[in-house]
Amino acid sequence: MTVLVTGAAGFIGFHVAMRLLDEERRVVGLDNFNTYYDVGLKEARWAQLKKRLGFLGMQMDLASRRSIFKLCDETEPTRIVHLGAQAGVRYGIDNPEAYTNSNLVGFMNILEASRALKIDHLVFASTSSVYGANTTMPFAEHHTADHQISLYAATKRANEALAHSYAHLYRIPSTGLRFFTVYGPWGRPDMAPQKFTARIFAGDPIDVYNQGRMKRDFTFIDDIVEGIVRVLDHVPVPDESWDPANPTPDGSGVAPYRIFNIGRGESVDLMDFIAGLEKHIGKKAELNFMPMQPGDVEGTWCDVSALHRAVGYAPKVSIDEGLAKTVAWFRDYYKV
Repeated sequence: MTVLVTGAAGFIGFHVAMRLLDEERRVVGLDNFNTYYDVGLKEARWAQLKKRLGFLGMQMDLASRRSIFKLCDETEPTRIVHLGAQAGVRYGIDNPEAYTNSNLVGFMNILEASRALKIDHLVFASTSSVYGANTTMPFAEHHTADHQISLYAATKRANEALAHSYAHLYRIPSTGLRFFTVYGPWGRPDMAPQKFTARIFAGDPIDVYNQGRMKRDFTFIDDIVEGIVRVLDHVPVPDESWDPANPTPDGSGVAPYRIFNIGRGESVDLMDFIAGLEKHIGKKAELNFMPMQPGDVEGTWCDVSALHRAVGYAPKVSIDEGLAKTVAWFRDYYKV
């Protein structure tokens, strides 16, 4: 089996590629090494991958249709884990073109490549942000996802609709995963867990939005990777019991397509998460309380029962254990 992993120099993509290599699968990794955050961190992840037997890495832009098709023709992947995208909620306010190029044009290129190759299974990243203004929690796949409040979330919801249409028209088995706040070693420095850790170590104040009244379904990277790999080997098929007169919005239906939440399944107060960081760092944080930011939501909480039923997904890493591992990696990597 050859698996194409896009965004392989990114946080989740790196861990997924390493896990697949551990399982002795051939991995073709793709990344454009954009400057949205520290390229040095991406290069360090990439260097780890390049040491592994069975890894072929290519630097290219998802928006380059010719490059994507050339790579796929040369490597002939049988499955794709599409994790490459322009991430971040607030960044989209000032840089909308980055999202249209990567998350829309780039995703269409992946769909077209999947169609040409007759891919066995396309697994792609969506986000909890698609639930947008919805406040009914825990979020479940059958809940409405029609009120996105950020450009990032809107592009990810568009990905879900595009993938469903391709699954229906061309019978490309596709599974979308709505990620809930992922953290852990090698994490993105623009995300709150890594940003807070860095600032606490440095003695700098951390910005805490909505006056600290935030909740997140923080999920450790190992649990996320376990879910992705299980899903990759669980190819969706059409649901013969699906009733077109009473359709459900969870992705099941006439196409070989599914949508799943993937998270820990527990909502944690942001202030408790910060306290956990303080405990493992051994230093108190200086807090700078701020109002809610545009495009942000107050809380997330994930219902993972559908993913559990489908592939036996059951997160195992507690918040305390996850924070301990994250801080230990941070100390080692940044030498603090």
